[in-house]
Amino acid sequence: MKIEKIQALRGPNIWSIRRKKLIQMRLDLEEMENYPTNKIEGFRERIENLIPSLITHRCSEGVEGGFFHRVETGTWMGHVVEHIALEIQSLAGMETGFGRTRETKTPGIYNVVFNYIEESAGIFAAEEAVKIAQTLIEGTDYDLNACVQELREIRERVRLGPSTGSIVEEAVSRKIPWIRLGNNSLVQLGYGVNQQRFQATITGNTSSIAVDIACNKELTKRMLHEAAIPVPIGGLIENEEELKSIINEIGYPLVIKPLDGNHGKGTSINVINWESAQVGLSYAQQYSKKTIVEKYIKGYDFRILVINNRIVAAARRVPAHIIGDGELNIQKLIDKENEDPRRGYGHENVLTEIKVDKDTLELLEKLEYTLETIPQKGEVVYLKSTANLSTGGTSIDVTDMVHPENIMMAERISRIIGLDVCGIDVMAENLTQPLKENGGAIIEVNAAPGFRMHLAPGEGLPRNVAAPVVDMLYPQGKPFTIPIIAITGTNGKTTTTRLISHIVKNNGYRVGFTTSDGIYIQNMMLSKGDTTGPQSAEFILKDPTVEFAVLETARGGILRSGLGFSQCDIGVLTNIKEDHLGMNDIHTLKDLTRVKRVVLDSVKKNGWSVMNADDEYSMKIINDLESNVAIFSTDENNPYIKKFAKEGKVTCVYEEGFVTIKKGDWKIRIGKAKDFPITMEGKAKFMIENVLAASLACYLYGFAIEDISGSLRTFIPSAQLTPGRLNVFKFKSFKVLIDFAHNPAGYEAIEDYLKNVESHKKIGIISGVGDRRDGDIRECGKIAGRMFDYIIIRNERHLRGRTEEEINGLLIEGIQASGRDVSYEIIPKEIEALKHAISMAEEGTFITALSDVISNAIELVQEYQAKELLEDE
Repeated sequence: MKIEKIQALRGPNIWSIRRKKLIQMRLDLEEMENYPTNKIEGFRERIENLIPSLITHRCSEGVEGGFFHRVETGTWMGHVVEHIALEIQSLAGMETGFGRTRETKTPGIYNVVFNYIEESAGIFAAEEAVKIAQTLIEGTDYDLNACVQELREIRERVRLGPSTGSIVEEAVSRKIPWIRLGNNSLVQLGYGVNQQRFQATITGNTSSIAVDIACNKELTKRMLHEAAIPVPIGGLIENEEELKSIINEIGYPLVIKPLDGNHGKGTSINVINWESAQVGLSYAQQYSKKTIVEKYIKGYDFRILVINNRIVAAARRVPAHIIGDGELNIQKLIDKENEDPRRGYGHENVLTEIKVDKDTLELLEKLEYTLETIPQKGEVVYLKSTANLSTGGTSIDVTDMVHPENIMMAERISRIIGLDVCGIDVMAENLTQPLKENGGAIIEVNAAPGFRMHLAPGEGLPRNVAAPVVDMLYPQGKPFTIPIIAITGTNGKTTTTRLISHIVKNNGYRVGFTTSDGIYIQNMMLSKGDTTGPQSAEFILKDPTVEFAVLETARGGILRSGLGFSQCDIGVLTNIKEDHLGMNDIHTLKDLTRVKRVVLDSVKKNGWSVMNADDEYSMKIINDLESNVAIFSTDENNPYIKKFAKEGKVTCVYEEGFVTIKKGDWKIRIGKAKDFPITMEGKAKFMIENVLAASLACYLYGFAIEDISGSLRTFIPSAQLTPGRLNVFKFKSFKVLIDFAHNPAGYEAIEDYLKNVESHKKIGIISGVGDRRDGDIRECGKIAGRMFDYIIIRNERHLRGRTEEEINGLLIEGIQASGRDVSYEIIPKEIEALKHAISMAEEGTFITALSDVISNAIELVQEYQAKELLEDE
């Protein structure tokens, strides 16, 4: 078997709108296409022995053991790989469940699709599942435990931490979109101007001064003491002389910790003699030269969590420990504790495995114990000096036991330090009494406190502490997204996108839009190139200045990694025509429709899908959509338009020269098409279609008719505003048209326009696109033969797998099949071809350059225009 390609889908996609995180692997079974599992001797037994947990996979049988039954009766190896990939992720603590395996049009080659939790782990699972299947086929050994451990380690390297993850999950439950910024825990919630950022549990609103105060433990302690908050007595030192001095002042027992430490790093507690104090100072100074020495407060370790100045949770933290049984030694007791199903690797479970480290050995040494020591029955042996969950500690929820006076104190502390998310460490016998009564004290105040101990305590009620964070970032009524209009289709996407963006901008919004020639904010190009994929959409949605997004969305990005957004308010489908067929398993217009409809399936249920009633394949899915549907047509008598009118629905039509919104039988005219410059005085039918689509989308969003009309009148097509979209350049005696048309439907649109152009000689510059089907290239040649009097055939810069001779031969076959005797010549380089056409121009000649490198062609024509202007002067 051979993996041809693995890609990670990250948004709504052709396999699922709801399941956004999918691995799609293109797998060539090679000779295994001839060997389903029931023809491989012993395969069922081997797979069941290696991965017995696959028994839980119901498969299409719908019952436990269904997958094994399929293996027994015979299934293909792509299906087996899918299930293995799902199961090894589950064994590594990443529960998944969705999978699909479908054969492509090429026999023996399959698309294997399955869920992932972490992208890197999903890709590894795909690769490893194929290796596992191969070893099962061959009957060789495979170390499944090593594979699962590798997956766990990958997960821990790349996953969001439990605190960050909990906030993301809470946001998702409220349908708030999110974007991970980089590879760490920096996350954006919402889109555009309505975004909020946070990292771990520090939000974009967290005061940097407050964080500095919390990180400076001595300053925190002084501020709290001055506010009558109980804190341990002590001081700040840098050397052993100062250490001896402060010990003489406050006595033992002590806590020694670095001034700038966190998560208990460098901390020594319950120091009771000079030798231990020296060791503690040395340990603390590994993290900070300045060291805090303070009186050790006896009692339990508590954490109080305050969010937005309100206490939301409290927990008692217990360091990792074992309880002796009088029989097992400490190491065996640790192993037994780690068998608790609640413990796992890293953050995968409620509790973390206990690992023996330097801290553990030092604590045991103080007790004069080793790992071989057998503690007495009932004896508690602490294995860590701090109660962090990440080192194996546990937590007990005590939220409902906190005394009102302690609640008020905690909320005061959050305001004194100035933290919006504040973790307060308390040492006390309990929190049911005021600290001033039981001798407790505030040990530390933490910026970015961990949530895990509250989300999943070892004992007591879990607390959804992520909810108040999201409440704080998005109080009731505050928007979290921006309006999104997404445009897809075969032809007309870019112009429709620009028209909508122009209307939106004229209505007072700062608009960001993506097109096949660049990313723009307020008509300023920020990135050049084909920017119609998910990364470009994300670029706009991440920009904090954007108030409204208009996103051209092409097939390539959808197939490559899905949409760059979860939902849109309006989806526009311009048309579905033959283009790019035969690529990426998209062979028919039905296949292409499946890709394009991903945009419409992602429209909000109360949003609108805008569709072309003149387009056959668009209308085939009109009844399958969950959103509202509105349609447009250049023919008022289109049967779909008539049906919608009878039902009182909204449409947009071209009738009697007008662009008109219809609500049932009522007409609201936007204006005469010829008055809108983009239509070339009403001569360009395909541009009228783009106006209809844009007008309908903007009307449905809520823009006023007069604002739509005014904007259409001021949208002047030009090489700057609409590069490669019917750009006409006028010379004294001839004209040059440059357009991006590159498929039969685009050629037909130019042909329709040229019928309205008066010229005694029409010269065309054309080329074939190498990765299109033979019939598509021939058809372009045939249409060119119908609409031009003289043709110059040039070559694309990238031949995409064909030779120049092959492409040109197909174009010539098409020209000869046009029914006209048309002269042609071949000039390989586009610029030379354009120069030659201009040199041939006579009075009244109309040159049409169907160009793929728009900027080069436009620059050349503009140079000629400037030269002609200079000659006139």
